[in-house]
This record gives sequence, structure tokens and C-alpha cells, in this order.
Amino acid sequence: MLTERLSLLFHEEDAPKMHQAKQKGVVFAVHNKHDFTASGAKGHILHSFDTLCANAPSYSHFTPNVYRVGAFHAATSTISGFTEKNLHHINAFVVDIDTKEFTPQQLLLTCIDESVGAPTWIIETTRGYQLYFVLAAPLYMAKDNHAYTLRIAKRIAYNLKRSLHSIKADLYCNDFGFFRMPLNVVWEQHSFTYTVAQLIDWSSRFDDNAHLCLKTPTAHRKQLYIHAPWFKALLQATHIKGDKGQLGRNNTLFTLALACFHDGFTQEATQNVLQSVNARLHAPLRHKELTTILQSAHSGRYTGPSKAYVEELIALYAPEQHVHMHTHWYKHKKERTERTRSHFNEWEQDIITYITAQKDPSAPFLWHTQKQMCQALNIPQSTLNALLKTSSQLITTIIGKGRGAQTGWTTVALYKQFLFEQALQKATQKGQYYTQLHYVLHYYAPLTQNKGYEALYNELTQPYYYSNVP
Repeated sequence: MLTERLSLLFHEEDAPKMHQAKQKGVVFAVHNKHDFTASGAKGHILHSFDTLCANAPSYSHFTPNVYRVGAFHAATSTISGFTEKNLHHINAFVVDIDTKEFTPQQLLLTCIDESVGAPTWIIETTRGYQLYFVLAAPLYMAKDNHAYTLRIAKRIAYNLKRSLHSIKADLYCNDFGFFRMPLNVVWEQHSFTYTVAQLIDWSSRFDDNAHLCLKTPTAHRKQLYIHAPWFKALLQATHIKGDKGQLGRNNTLFTLALACFHDGFTQEATQNVLQSVNARLHAPLRHKELTTILQSAHSGRYTGPSKAYVEELIALYAPEQHVHMHTHWYKHKKERTERTRSHFNEWEQDIITYITAQKDPSAPFLWHTQKQMCQALNIPQSTLNALLKTSSQLITTIIGKGRGAQTGWTTVALYKQFLFEQALQKATQKGQYYTQLHYVLHYYAPLTQNKGYEALYNELTQPYYYSNVP
């Protein structure tokens, strides 16, 4: 089973070598978590799919994404090369959930309801879970524009984590580093893979809802970071320590160091800033830790301070400042009342709100003609038709033909809720919830399967949907 998972992840057919054809590159792996030391990672550099499969059960962590080259340092017995600038291609996006407050079923439902969709795997770890969203085909880093491709990939990764904030996704976990080997898998569905186009489309819509833009090119920064209010606020903060799952001293000093580096400071000048800030902290870092932070910031591997980090640090340690980090990636969308046209996601939400308010909870659909729906919401017919082709939240079904045709309207969430309630109602009368769920799905699923919702049927028949039902 492990080989099958790795084959899906690395897109291997008949296990060809990684160094053949498009599969150039290496993968890094370590035997246990203790191999991540202060001096570096002690592990192996794997050049072939066969080698990976043969040794996979003995590894605890590996890089599911492929890098161009790797290096082994005999003096320290460590490996290097797993940096973003060295990425060759991406096979999966992984989200880390560093808590066991939630069950696998809750994680799965949150992914479906609030994010891009169900993950390919949910892997249980010592302290939580890791969610793998495997790509249907690799995302290769463009040689002529690596930075642009990487920026889009990191935006997708960040939005996946933001969309899962309700289940405490770790926003600050390395996007393309080491993750758990898919051994302790508590959920898997190999049909749930994602194309790059799907993820970009979803991420763009997610950004639009948050007033952000995925593909906005980098604009020239006229104001230096060191003159920004947030930088001055962090310089004055003294009660910085951090806790489990919380940003602390290392993150603060690293963010300040990055700002200095990108504003043209020499390494010596940046060191003076860090030492000055560290000396004012009530719990300062050791000199060795400061040196590591300084070297990382001046390595050139990072594009600048992270907006997410800055806002989190300000909220934690300088909330009275009320400062915000405005960067090139904001787009300020006008209020809807100020625009002549509405965005698709706004029309979609209007329809969802209308259906939710009008639909009989005991019926699967609200029956309205398209003309009635257009009149009720004042939405143009052409806009409605275009929206129905792209929406992932609306379900429609048509009965009859011509003037006598009727259109049933519902949402994915309402439809799932209706199916569950029907199954529970029948199970209360006859018992055997699992059997009744299948009966209800076979009865109602044809209404939506012809509209491309076979995945909904497959999703609702997974064991996690009924394993905890009394």
C-alpha cells in the first residue's frame, strides 16, 4: 500500500527512475525526528523511486517534493539542498495540524466545506495530523522564471492553510520541507487529486474574497521597511518570548533581520540591530541563536518579511500600535454599491442565501424557473448561466422539457444535510444507519449525478461519515 501511495505522489508508472526523462532531481529523507539537529539534518539523498520504496518504511520524514540537487557533508554527516530556490517540481501541498482536538472526520468535513476539497491523505502524527493535497500532475519550476512560479505555489500553500484556520492549521509551517512518510494514514482517497489549474482558480477566488490578488506582479517598494510603523513597533517590544504554536523571539528577530537585509544593511549593521533588540528583551536569546538568525536572513533565500508573520507579531506583542503592513499584493476592491457590476462570488452568495431562506428543509430542492430566480435576485440571465457552469457550491437539476421544465435549486451543504437527515430518520425507524444512507443516496443521487456530482456520492459513502453515528 505504501508503494501505491508513493507511486501516486511521484507519478510513477512501472516505477521508472527519478533521473529519467522528466523525473530529474532528488528526494531527502530521515529515519526519525531526532535527525533534525542544530547543525543540520542527518539523513539520506535518494536519487531513484526504487530506492525510496525499498527504504520508505524505515523513514519517518521525507520531502514529498523533488529538488534539483542535494549535498552530503561528511564533516557533520548532514545533508543540504532542500531550499525553495533548489525546488525542481512540486508533487503535493501539505498542511500541518499540530493538535488532536479534531477527529479525522472533522478535518475532512472542514476541508470540503471551507477549503479546496477533500485531501488525498490524512496522516496521524505524534501531536496531530498532516493533510496531503496531491497534484494530478507535477508543478514544475520554470527555469526562466523560477521566482514567479514559486510565488504562485507559495500563495496556494498559504491560502490552503488560511482556509483551514478553524481546525488550527499551522500557518507558519515550511511550505515545501520535510513531512511525514505516508505510513500512519487514517484517511485516503486516491481519486482526490488536484490539477494546478484547479488550485490556481480556487486560490484566486479565495484571494478575491479576502481582497488579495494571487498574480499581482511585484511593485517597486518606495518606502523602506525600516521606516514602516510595524518595524518601529517591534523594535520597542520587550515582552517577547513565544509559546507552543505561537510566534516568539526567533521569529521576531528573523523578521527584523530580513527587513534590514532587504533595505540594504550590511551583515554587521543588521547584527547591531539584532543585538540591540535582543538586549532589551526580558528573556534574550543566546549569541549562537542570534548568529544563526543573522546568517539565514542574509543568505538570500528569502524575498522579504512575511506579511502574515508581521501582522501576527504585532497582534501578539504590540497590539496598542494598530499598525498594518501594506504591501504590493493588496488590491482594494470597491464596495458593491459603488460598482456597476457584481463579482461572481457575490452573486453566488446571493443565490445561496436566497435558497437557504426559501427552501423547505424537508425537501431536497427549491423549485424555481431560471426566470423566477433572475427576477427574485435581479441577476442577468447571462450571468446566471455563466455562474452555474463554474460554481462548486450550487446544485441544480431539471425535470421536464420546454416551457414545462422545472429547475430544482440547492447547495452542496444543504443537499448533504438533507441526505443525512433522511438517512437518520429511516435508521431511527429501521436501524442500520449505513444501510439507510446507501438507500437514500441511491434514491436521490441520480438527481445530481447527471450534473457531474458523482464525487458527492463517493464522498458521502466513505466510512468516516457513519463510523461515529450512534
